[in-house]
Amino acid sequence: MKVLVYSAKKFEIPFLEAANKTKHQVMFTEEALSSATAMKAVGYEAISIFSADEACFVTIEKLKDFGVKYISLRSVGHDNVNLRAASRLKIKVANVPAYSPHAIAEHAVALLLTLNRKLIESNARVRHYNFNLDNLVGYDLNNKTIGIIGTGRIGAVMCKIMHGFGCKLLGYDIDKNIGLEKNYGLQYVSLADLCANSDVISLHVPLNSDTHYLINEDLISEMKEGTIIINTARGAVVNTSHIIKGLRSRKIGALGMDVYENEKNIFFKDRSVSVPDDSLLIELNALPNVLITGHHAFLTNEALTNIAETTIYNLDCWSQGKETENELTA
Repeated sequence: MKVLVYSAKKFEIPFLEAANKTKHQVMFTEEALSSATAMKAVGYEAISIFSADEACFVTIEKLKDFGVKYISLRSVGHDNVNLRAASRLKIKVANVPAYSPHAIAEHAVALLLTLNRKLIESNARVRHYNFNLDNLVGYDLNNKTIGIIGTGRIGAVMCKIMHGFGCKLLGYDIDKNIGLEKNYGLQYVSLADLCANSDVISLHVPLNSDTHYLINEDLISEMKEGTIIINTARGAVVNTSHIIKGLRSRKIGALGMDVYENEKNIFFKDRSVSVPDDSLLIELNALPNVLITGHHAFLTNEALTNIAETTIYNLDCWSQGKETENELTA
């Protein structure tokens, strides 16, 4: 099968080539998929896209006209794909449902520890041989209450890790995980109760109509003073403007984020020469109690291997006329 990989990153190409083993004719482009770049797919039976690519209705229609039959996502999230349009035009779409929940959860913990123990500020001082300890006080995570919103694969790993720290665990999800209740003492509560009683809130939900701006000023007002929020889910799960107000009022003690609601045209590129004209991001970057990473929680050898292998597996199934269990429907 002839495949065009959009948004190809240098770090992932070796993993994709190793998984492919020359089975498919794979070509790579650094450009993201959009209605403007869809014509690059002329002559290709399949394409592979990442979370920053845009497979909207117009783009899907163009892909169909250009002969594309399959879209293999290199991500779990698929909110960037119009599945209804793909289904109507008989373009099959599949994702990578689980590549490494440990990678995401461990990154969330790294953000939390860095913020709580003021590691960036401490390191910055030491680099200038300033060993003053003022304003570097954090707190023990042991016996603190961690609110985990979304207890699927990633949230479950987060529960396990934080239980190891000796934390009390509160959870919120539409589906309860009995194993987490039994093994780690997780207590499921309402979203309002979780926000009111958690010292740290970690987000692990997909982005959909129910979770869009899930964390807003109403819930922030219910939080403890100085709550730390960690978001490794999707940027628009939180209302960024409301989060900034919470940070400035100190209702939110710190924010660790690997995702940002307006990241689509910003992340995954070097923007240092021309700073993005995004007032919210600029304001977040200026706040001392905010730690931002550029959507790289997934960036481990294990995760990249699993992503590549599942991406190629989906293509293998389609080329053999079989369905893949990873296919998405509207």
